[in-house]
Amino acid sequence: MNTAHIVSSAQFEALYSKLEDHTARIGVIGLGYVGLPLVLLFSEQKFRVTGFDIDKTKVETLQGGGSYIVRIPGTEIQAAQAAGFTATADYSRIAEMDAVLIAVPTPLNDHHEPDLSFIVATAEAIAPHLRPGQLIILESTTYPGTTEELLVPILEKNPRGVKAARGDSNGEQTFFVAFSPEREDPGNDTVARADIPKVVGGFNTAATELGCKLYGTIFHRTVPVSAPAVAEMTKLLENIYRCVNIALVNELKLLCLRMGINIWDVIQAASTKPFGFQAFYPGPGIGGHCIPLDPFYLSWKAKEYDFHSVYRTGR
Repeated sequence: MNTAHIVSSAQFEALYSKLEDHTARIGVIGLGYVGLPLVLLFSEQKFRVTGFDIDKTKVETLQGGGSYIVRIPGTEIQAAQAAGFTATADYSRIAEMDAVLIAVPTPLNDHHEPDLSFIVATAEAIAPHLRPGQLIILESTTYPGTTEELLVPILEKNPRGVKAARGDSNGEQTFFVAFSPEREDPGNDTVARADIPKVVGGFNTAATELGCKLYGTIFHRTVPVSAPAVAEMTKLLENIYRCVNIALVNELKLLCLRMGINIWDVIQAASTKPFGFQAFYPGPGIGGHCIPLDPFYLSWKAKEYDFHSVYRTGR
C-alpha cells in the first residue's frame, strides 16, 4: 500500500478516545434498510447520531418520529431521537461528524454492469466538508478495489487538501478510511443484529483499529482483515455462495420432480452429515437487493484481470 501520506498518532488517539467514551459524533449516509438499523444500534449506545439522505420524504418522516420500514416501529425512531438522533439532507453537517458511515445503493445499470453513481455522488458530497481526523467507512456492497480506487481519490479532492492516512508515521492533514460490508438480513428474527460479526478492512492499520473500535461499541465481535479489498471480496463471497447454492437446489428440485424423487427427503437426509454440507431449500428463485446483483459485480471486475468467471446469467 502506498505510504506517501502518513497517520497522525494525535488524531488517532483523539478519535479512539471519543469512540471509547461514546462522545464521538456518528453520521450515517443512506437511511434505508442498512443505514437506519445502524442509526438505532448507535443510538442505543448513547451516541449522538445524524442521519443523511437525499430523500426529503424520509428525512421528514424520521424527524416526525415515524418510520417507513415495516420491521422498525416509530417508537424506535422516537427512542433514538431522545438519545440525540436527527435526520437531515444538509451535507454541510458532515463537518460536525467524527465518523461517517456510507450505506447507499449499488445497483446494476442497463448493461448489467456496476452502477456506482450513488457512491460517487456521496463521496463528492462529503469531500467539501471533510476535515482531518475523521473516519470514513463504506458499507455498500461493491467489487474489490472500490474503496481504494474510487472512493479515496474523490475524497482527496477536498479543498483542505486532507489526504487518506497511509503508513504508520506521524502527520497532521489526514483522515481514516475503511470498508466494512453490511450484513443485514431483513426478516431474519433468529439472529440479533448485535450478534452478527462485523468485518473491517482499513486503508491502514490505524483505520482498521478505529473501525473495529467503532463497531465494537454496537457489535459483540469485530473481524479485522488486512485491506479494504479483502473486506469487499468477503461480502461478494458470502452472497455469491448463497446465489450458487440456491440455483443448485432449485435445479435439483426440477430434476427430482422428473425422476419421482422427493427433494425434501433428499435434503433432510443430506443434512444429517455433520460436516461439509449446508442445507438450502427450493423456492421461487433469487431475490433481494444483493444476491442477484453481486455475481455481476465480481464478473465485471474479473475481466480487468483477464479472468472470465464461470457465473452465467442465462441470457
